[in-house]
Amino acid sequence: MKSCSSFSNLASGNLWDLTETSITVPQVCPGKKIIVSNFLPLHAHMDLETEIWTFVFDKDSLLLQIKEGFSSGNDDVVYVGSVNVNVDERDQDKTAEKLLEELNCVPTFLSPDLQEKFYHRFCLQYLCPLFHYTLTEKSDPFDQMLWKSYISANRVFADKASEVINAFEDYIWIHDYHLMILPTFLRVRNNRVKIGFFLHVPFPSSEIFRALPVKDEILKGLLNADLVGFQTYDYARHFLSCCNRILGLNFEYKRGHIGVEYFGRTVYIKILPAGVDVGRLESALDLPDSYLKAKEIRQRFAGKKLLLGIDDVDVLKGVSLKLLAVEKLLKKHPVWREDVVLVQVVSSSTIPGTDIHRTTKRINEAYGSVDYEPVVLIYGPMPLHEKIAYYALADCYVLNATRDGLNLNPYEYVVCRQGGRKMDEALGILADSPRTSILVVSEFVGCSPSFSRAIRVNPWDICAMAESLHVALYMRESERQLRHEKHYRYVKSHDVANWARSFMQDLERACEDHHNMQCWGLGFGLSYRVLSLPLNFKKLSTGHIVSAYKKTKRRAVFLDYDGTLVPQASFDKPPGYEVNSVLNNLCSDPTNTVFVVSGRGKNSLGELFVECENLGIAAEHGYFIRWNGISNWETSPLLMDFSWKRIAEPIMRLYTESTDGSFIEAKESALVWNHHNTDPSFGPCQAKELLDHLENVLANHPVTVKRGHQIVEVKPQGLSKGLVAEKVLSTMITTGKPPDFVMCIGDDRSDEDMFESILGTAWRSSISETPEIFACTIGQKPSKATYYVDDTSEVLRLLQSLAAVSSLNP
Repeated sequence: MKSCSSFSNLASGNLWDLTETSITVPQVCPGKKIIVSNFLPLHAHMDLETEIWTFVFDKDSLLLQIKEGFSSGNDDVVYVGSVNVNVDERDQDKTAEKLLEELNCVPTFLSPDLQEKFYHRFCLQYLCPLFHYTLTEKSDPFDQMLWKSYISANRVFADKASEVINAFEDYIWIHDYHLMILPTFLRVRNNRVKIGFFLHVPFPSSEIFRALPVKDEILKGLLNADLVGFQTYDYARHFLSCCNRILGLNFEYKRGHIGVEYFGRTVYIKILPAGVDVGRLESALDLPDSYLKAKEIRQRFAGKKLLLGIDDVDVLKGVSLKLLAVEKLLKKHPVWREDVVLVQVVSSSTIPGTDIHRTTKRINEAYGSVDYEPVVLIYGPMPLHEKIAYYALADCYVLNATRDGLNLNPYEYVVCRQGGRKMDEALGILADSPRTSILVVSEFVGCSPSFSRAIRVNPWDICAMAESLHVALYMRESERQLRHEKHYRYVKSHDVANWARSFMQDLERACEDHHNMQCWGLGFGLSYRVLSLPLNFKKLSTGHIVSAYKKTKRRAVFLDYDGTLVPQASFDKPPGYEVNSVLNNLCSDPTNTVFVVSGRGKNSLGELFVECENLGIAAEHGYFIRWNGISNWETSPLLMDFSWKRIAEPIMRLYTESTDGSFIEAKESALVWNHHNTDPSFGPCQAKELLDHLENVLANHPVTVKRGHQIVEVKPQGLSKGLVAEKVLSTMITTGKPPDFVMCIGDDRSDEDMFESILGTAWRSSISETPEIFACTIGQKPSKATYYVDDTSEVLRLLQSLAAVSSLNP
């Protein structure tokens, strides 16, 4: 999050005067799962005589299959979405009532005009190309009217979802890019509503996403969810980069999870590839329609190696490139002529006359014969039993889309190649026969990382693609078996039920603290967000801490320097007489262990506090530590590799030369680019660019790149102020002086590590009495601290009060 001392300027008047959302906690009980998507998982049929629509579930729909992962019954899953048919306005109420009663579905019934503008024009013709990297000068320009339709449609979805939501108990799972601002509309209705969002398409890089005029609104919409899921780490990384470069937000890893701090809320990021319903496919393999069709296909292509592709007719699916690769294969490796067939299934009947049709015709004329066609095109949507038959017989499945998100065809292929009892009997395959499969998969599709033994290809490289097909066809039986076994184990264990169960479990974890937070709504319209602070976050009373101080005899005090002991504006000034005096008074008390913990270098801090002989100092976030003025500096025991400095420093120099007033502070353990004295608009802009630049070039180095108050810092991973607190406290315990009073005061992100450390239980487990702990931040803002004070002058007054107690008890 952007560093600031107070969020009170975000609302008119004092933050604490705002009307707070009710925090009454209802009785905990399992809630419903509300699944919201653009279309309901239904098939529609109209009776031509009565003109009445009837609806049944589409059993092939991924959204229907996710119920397999929920422990609750089907009655606890409610679907919200459009019906994809035009129901007469006079019949909508009756239809809605029937759908809710019989199928637990809530239809949105968008008007035909709104559906056209929202879905067909804005989503399909603008958002979809942008998210798939195909936005060009020839693409449709951004249309404000269509954006308003997108807003209107999302608002309708919010209205309908709100009709069935119990905000305290239910969980809402929103699907795909059609509904990216829906979390905002739901959050406006209730600050504590539990929202998960999963994006089924790629998320573009920040360079592409920044072309979207409403990029801020989209990002803020997604950040109003509690959990945002992506198919691959690359998609998640692009989203996080956009949050950083566009909104200035930071993220961090939290016990294996990625979290974006957004106004006191942690928005969790989940990377989880979807799966298929393995049980349904295995059952379908043994249906008569499937194995009889398989026998027919085997007879037709007897003696041939079968390549299979099943794709939509879409420039992104790379079908034309696939055909060119097959043409190159047959030209370069004549051995495969008459022996290999590509069966390409395309989901449209409008192929004749297109490039696909012309290329197919050319290949078949050049390399085919009277009874052999190298490429067989099958038009139109294919029923499940026929797809399964082709899957079961294909030697290799080829997916070479130039960009794709959630494509589950390779998963289905792997399952079907495992076979079934009746399918094996029909094809004359022994039950214990080894199973094989080969996947040739584009590196640009979402499922690519899931199949570690697939042959990955660049669909644009036709020659390399042809060679990959040759390798796949020529591969030894034993190798094909090993690859299949590994992929089948993965698909079996990562099925659709596991996907749904894992996502919902993480959503539950992400919402655990909802009722432990104070929440305020800030902003209007699509800029609406929720400010969340812990229930126990309160102003530190001098009387309260002085009382605790008097009662204790072994005290540990940790103080940040810049922004805590002195204002941030005093960057180049030494601490005044008052600061030195109060520190000396505190340090003169033998029951106190006092440390200043700063990111500054050891020489700088040593000079600043030369008058405080008994003061402990931790420099460079704990890389150096000195227990008092006469002791030697100790270096962190962490193994450090500083080779990254040779990469980072030239980049920082480049930004320094182009940013007047900036400078580099070279520490022994870190490099800091400071823009304290730069133009207030240009400096932060350059800092954002530098942060992104350094993150990219240092991605494979053991370092952390962070943005602090008017700085960008690169330091070794694992180095933090929290380690200082842990070391000091553990030393006090091992020397027989376990602390009964711990106070930590700081103002920025680096101090959050100290707060987390002293509030943790690890160091307290070895002492018998619970100490008094005061973690205090500067300003009213989201923090891990439990207390706050208003400014540095209040910090000084508080320390003077404590020092006065010590002076009375020499």
